[in-house]
Amino acid sequence: MKSEEAIAKIVASHGATLYDTEIASEFDETIFRVYITKEGGVSLDLCSAISHDLSLYFDVNSPLEVQYRLEVSSPGIERVLNKPKHFANSIGEMIKLRVVDEGNIIGVLKSFDDNTLVVDIEGKERSIDMGSIKKARTYFEW
Repeated sequence: MKSEEAIAKIVASHGATLYDTEIASEFDETIFRVYITKEGGVSLDLCSAISHDLSLYFDVNSPLEVQYRLEVSSPGIERVLNKPKHFANSIGEMIKLRVVDEGNIIGVLKSFDDNTLVVDIEGKERSIDMGSIKKARTYFEW
């Protein structure tokens, strides 16, 4: 996607990495969200600077054909995993999966390829087919 490449370049110019984008509707408003990560954390000042630069770019190259509000933020401590790079970058972390016909599974992501996850669940490794995963995110025990 040409637009995503441009967004990634703008984010990278600030020393951060594009994690994902999302279009959401809340209270009759369309929101275009840009999630970023950075070694050492994401600050409000960083989000503001990236938002400013993205706004300038979007004035000429709008990401949506409708009126929207731009939000730039961290994906949070419990990040949604929906792209191969998200899984690959989360190896060694606790994850929570919703698996078809099984419900929720929590464990440590040991490895990942395009078709299979290997998750350590209480000391036992289990292979899980990517096609059976309805929802995935990193997990933090509060």
